[in-house]
Amino acid sequence: MILSMTGFGRAEGVFEGKKITIDIKSLNSKSFDLNIKIPLRYKEKEFEVRKILNDRLIRGKVDCYVNIENLEETNDVKINKGLIDSYMRELQNIAGDGPNFEYLKMAVRLPDAITSRPDELSEGEWESLATIVNTAIDRFEEFRKTEGKILHEELERNIQNIDKNLAAVIPFEEERIAAVKERYQKSLKEFENVDETRFYQEMAYFTEKLDISEEKVRLSQHLKYYKEVMDNEDFNGKKLGFISQEIGREINTLGSKANHAQIQKLVVMMKDDLEKIKEQTLNVL
Repeated sequence: MILSMTGFGRAEGVFEGKKITIDIKSLNSKSFDLNIKIPLRYKEKEFEVRKILNDRLIRGKVDCYVNIENLEETNDVKINKGLIDSYMRELQNIAGDGPNFEYLKMAVRLPDAITSRPDELSEGEWESLATIVNTAIDRFEEFRKTEGKILHEELERNIQNIDKNLAAVIPFEEERIAAVKERYQKSLKEFENVDETRFYQEMAYFTEKLDISEEKVRLSQHLKYYKEVMDNEDFNGKKLGFISQEIGREINTLGSKANHAQIQKLVVMMKDDLEKIKEQTLNVL
C-alpha cells in the first residue's frame, strides 16, 4: 500500500474555557525529523507529544504547531492584602507619617505582594490534549492515503510504460545481429585470404557481447517485484527506492549493449519513465 510522505492534518478541542488547536504537516525526508512548537503551559508534556507523533508518523520532515486560546476571561492575579498592610505599617514605623499612597506604591513592589495563582496542568487537560493530537494525526493519515492513491496510479503507469518498451525491444534483436553480420561480411570482401572459421568465431564472440537476454529477464523481474512491493507492503518507500536502482542498472546495461538506433530510443524512453519513478518514490512513506 502506498502512503505519501507529505500530508496535513488539523484538529481542535475545548477544555475548561481553553481552545486547543493542533496543526501537523510534513514533507519527504530520509528519516523522522520533527519540529514542534508548543505553549509553555504544555512544555512538561512535550516528550509525550513527540513520542505519539514519532510512533504514528514513522518518517518525514514534520512540523507540529500547538496553540492555546482562552475563551473565557480569567483572573489569575492574587493580591495579598494582609501582607501589603503589614509592609505599609512597617514602612510607616520606619519613615514616620506620610501619605498612605506612597507607602502602598512601595509595598506592592515587595516580595509576594502580588502573585499569580498556580494553575497546574491537570490529568484531564493532558488527556484532552492527547486526544486532539491523535485526531490531528488521524486526519493527517487520511491526507497521506489520498495522496498515496495518486502516487500509486502514477508509479503503476510508469512501470507499465517501461514494461511495454522492454517488450518492444524484441523485434529489433535479431535484426541488429543480422545487420552487424552483413556489415562485417561486406568489409571482409575487400580483403583476400580471410579465415572463415576465425571470422565466425569472432562473430560468435561479438554476438555474445551484444546478447541482452539476461538483462531483459532481470529487468522484467525487477518491474514485477516493484509492483508486488508497491501493492502488498506497508511503509515501502525505502525498499521501492532500492528496487528502482536495480531497474536503472539493467536499463543502463541494455543501452550500452544496444548497438541499434531503435533500441536506443526505447532505452531513452525507459530512462525517462525511471526518472519519474525515482522522483515519485522519494515521496513514498
